Amino acid sequence: MSGFKKFLLRGNLVDLAVAFVVGAAFASLVKDFANSFITPLIALIGGEPDYTGLAVTINGTKFPYGIFLTSAIAFTITAAIVYFFVVLPMSKIIERMDRNKEVTERDCPECLATIPIKARRCQFCTAEVTPVQTPA
Repeated sequence: MSGFKKFLLRGNLVDLAVAFVVGAAFASLVKDFANSFITPLIALIGGEPDYTGLAVTINGTKFPYGIFLTSAIAFTITAAIVYFFVVLPMSKIIERMDRNKEVTERDCPECLATIPIKARRCQFCTAEVTPVQTPA
C-alpha cells in the first residue's frame, strides 16, 4: 500500500493530472470560442454554420461526410487558436529569456552533432575540431 501511495503522490503524476485538468478546461474554452465567434463567421461566408447534416447515399447506404467536415473545420480552428494564442507567445517569451544565455555547445563541422564549445575532438565521429576560445 505504501508503494501505491508513493506512486500516486509522485510529482510527475500530480503534474500530469494538473496538466490534464487544465488541458480539458482549455479545450472547453477553445470550443466555446469557436462556437461563439468562429462558427458564426463561417456561417456568414458559407451560409451554414453546421455541416453535420450533409450526407451522400450510394446504393442505399448513407455516408454522413458532414460530420467529418465539421470536425475537420473545428480541429483546424482549434489548432490555429492554440498556435497563435499559446505556442507563438510562449516561443517569443522563451526566446527573450534565452537571449543572454551563455553558449556552451556548438555543432561539429564533420557530423553536425552537438559538442561542448571547448572540445578538441568530437565525441561522436572523433574528428579533430578547433576549440573555441572564450574570453576569460
